[in-house]
Amino acid sequence: MIHLESFKISIPLKKKFAVAGGQATVKTNLLTVLNNRYNGEASPSVQYGPSVEHLQSDIRKGLERLSMEERIDVDALAAIDEYDIHSMARSALMAMALNYISGETGRYPWEVLSLGSPVGIKSSFTVAIDTPSEMIEAINSCEYPIVKVKMGHEEDILLLDALAQINDKEIRVDANGGWSCAKAEEMIHRLATHGVRIIEQPTDEGYVKEWRHLKGKHTEVELIMDEGLNNLQDYAGHTALVDGINIKMEKCGGILEGVKLARQARRDKKKVMLGCMVGSSVGIAQSVYMSSQADYFDLDGPLLLENDIARGIRYNRESIEVDREMIGGPKLKRDVVEKYIQD
Repeated sequence: MIHLESFKISIPLKKKFAVAGGQATVKTNLLTVLNNRYNGEASPSVQYGPSVEHLQSDIRKGLERLSMEERIDVDALAAIDEYDIHSMARSALMAMALNYISGETGRYPWEVLSLGSPVGIKSSFTVAIDTPSEMIEAINSCEYPIVKVKMGHEEDILLLDALAQINDKEIRVDANGGWSCAKAEEMIHRLATHGVRIIEQPTDEGYVKEWRHLKGKHTEVELIMDEGLNNLQDYAGHTALVDGINIKMEKCGGILEGVKLARQARRDKKKVMLGCMVGSSVGIAQSVYMSSQADYFDLDGPLLLENDIARGIRYNRESIEVDREMIGGPKLKRDVVEKYIQD
């Protein structure tokens, strides 16, 4: 007998999180829970949604279907992957089910899927859009050695001189599709001269075909596709146009599709980044489980929250470490979760 439930949590952020197309000071996510122990998380995008109400509806549909599965095993994961619900809802259900299989079989979640152990994970830390002076201060004072700077706004260019003076950090840039082709070409050139080597989504997905031209002679710069890259079908249409892809569980629907994407990209000699929405360590867990398939990590979502809500995944500056007791996945901090539950 299994017991399935979901509930809504709203967690204040340490500071306002703003990107090219949206912002938030509080993050409202949905948790899925199996037998009061095994968890998943759906984290709507600050920029793209969907609404919490949409996700709630799809999670209810998914939980109803899951309750009718004969058993929850690896075959059930494949069944969840086919549910006709939003990818964020599928991802939350898949994480919960995978953690259940892990706990009930006494194997680590990555072992269930025959993946390598999660070691050597070094994540970037995001500096969100703010006034140029606030962003520069945040970059300079950041304790993390890999900093992803959100761009895609009118004052981007005012950051360039300051970035040129930073020698003790690796700077990455994410424009979230906020640049025109003309501005992207200028920014890629100027950022490259300042030593930036990884730039995510310089333009809207409709202009990805122009990316190789925008790079010009800066072949050392890697342009990583995020927006518009959700599954293998999307990837197949852009393979020759990008240097790498950013895989997010919330976009691809969970770890099964994520692993397929990563393996195909690696066969094609593309770089693989694992990213996340703003959410807890429950939400990034699947990415941690498949970390052996990636080159770069942008898994700082829990660091942006006032409090993380689970144990099992911890940060040692840029390094993400996994507890030995991770069989069954992250364990909710019940006293913390209760502070943030919404009716």
